Amino acid sequence: SIGFIWDLLDHTWNEHFEQLCAFKKQHGNCYVSQHDAQNKSLVGWVNTQRVSYKKNSLRSDRIQQLNSIGVIWDLLEHAWNTNFGQL
Repeated sequence: SIGFIWDLLDHTWNEHFEQLCAFKKQHGNCYVSQHDAQNKSLVGWVNTQRVSYKKNSLRSDRIQQLNSIGVIWDLLEHAWNTNFGQL
């Protein structure tokens, strides 16, 4: 194998997923802050996944992968539930 990438979109998606896994391993969660200057491309990618999920245009295998590492799909709902649970 000469390492030719047949599907660049799949390859790019998998690279970002691996970056998110590494982020989770380091930080203990998948919440990449909008203000995280070191992970700007990862922030954009995660937000794109959330938008695709809400539009029902994210492939089911990718949803399963993201669910398996604990991606939060709705940040407002998550924040509300977290704060409500602290009452």
